[in-house]
Amino acid sequence: MLDVTDAAFGFVLLLGLMFIGLHIATSIFLVAALGAWWFFGDAMFRPFGTMMWGTLNNFLLVAIPLYVFMGEILVRGGVTERMYRALADWLNPLPGGLLHTNIAASSIFAAISGSSVATAATIGTVAFPAFRQRGYKEAWVVGSVASGATLGILIPPSINLIIYGAITNTSIGRLFTAGILPGLLLMTFFMGLIIVWSSLDSSIAGKREKLAPWPERRKRLTDLLPPLVVFTLVMGSIYTGFATPTEAAGVGAVAAMILVACYRCLTLRLVRDAMLATVATTAMTLLILVAAFYLNFVLGILGVPAAVSSAISELDVSPALMMVLLIVLYLVLGCFLDALAMMIATIPIVWPVVQHLGFDAVWFGIFLVLMCELALITPPVGMNLYVVQSVRGRGSIGTVIVGVLPFLAAILVLVGLTMAFPGLVNWLPSLLHG
Repeated sequence: MLDVTDAAFGFVLLLGLMFIGLHIATSIFLVAALGAWWFFGDAMFRPFGTMMWGTLNNFLLVAIPLYVFMGEILVRGGVTERMYRALADWLNPLPGGLLHTNIAASSIFAAISGSSVATAATIGTVAFPAFRQRGYKEAWVVGSVASGATLGILIPPSINLIIYGAITNTSIGRLFTAGILPGLLLMTFFMGLIIVWSSLDSSIAGKREKLAPWPERRKRLTDLLPPLVVFTLVMGSIYTGFATPTEAAGVGAVAAMILVACYRCLTLRLVRDAMLATVATTAMTLLILVAAFYLNFVLGILGVPAAVSSAISELDVSPALMMVLLIVLYLVLGCFLDALAMMIATIPIVWPVVQHLGFDAVWFGIFLVLMCELALITPPVGMNLYVVQSVRGRGSIGTVIVGVLPFLAAILVLVGLTMAFPGLVNWLPSLLHG
């Protein structure tokens, strides 16, 4: 019914529509609708309403607005700014100084927001004033913020992992668990990179400032408790079996409101603004998801998964070589597509190949998110580059691009390690979930 050439044409058309600036969901739906009409006529449009209801009537997807709301409450309640100050007190003595604070703050905020873009905007807003007049090389400042923010889609809870799990029917709990160790490793790589480079070129870290007195530093440690409490409640309730990922998101949202109330920052206006931002983000995400499910439905009817798997079988490509080809594919796509768009657009085509070659679904989910991290900071379309430049409000985006290059290399090293040692991804889920 459909050969690989037709599938390739549809994929190129999809990329072309997104490249010219058409909304992601619109592009995906247009390609699916065009394929359905071309092969079956308007009869294939009739199941769309039922399919849309079936897609959205999913308890798992309730986690998305709850995690977004949780992050919005903590940001607007000033928790992030206090956390950044506390980390700066303790990380400033390291070679690289406040650059480590950008990475550590991004890692902690990633664990409560689930979004790289939100992490980049939030940490950038807090961090950039702290670097003014301190003599740091600006490329490293903006590069550390943009790159550290990519941890937002790897360290759980991650919206991208929820969407991947929903599309591929993979356990969200296992995906969340699998993201912890690679996320901590990537944070370590980033900080190690800063230490090594600062040791070779001390000028990137600027002048050291006098450390706060010990009593003040110990007192500020309490500002690290709110995000850690939220993370512990969310992930602990999942790992212990007390709550599903969706229920854990509700626990986190309530905990965030209580913590902000303890700071006496919880107001009706704050809650209203957080809700409005949550509705906007959730509506955009679910619209993309509905379009992606319709595309998967059409591709399944047309036999694309079977055709792609058959073509791969005839090529007799080894699993290792296929993964190298996928890395090249995602590196190229990451130059032109947003990370979420890239993930959703390629899963219908790539997923059958991954299953055919026998790769673990959880492992591939982490691999795919790592490639999405690269897309977030790969010029010319890397979303984090533009978010950081917008928050920065001066200079050229070229400085941000130069700043992320060493961190791009660090992510690629982690991709190579996860391919060579799959246990880096699978060990913790096997330990905690059996």
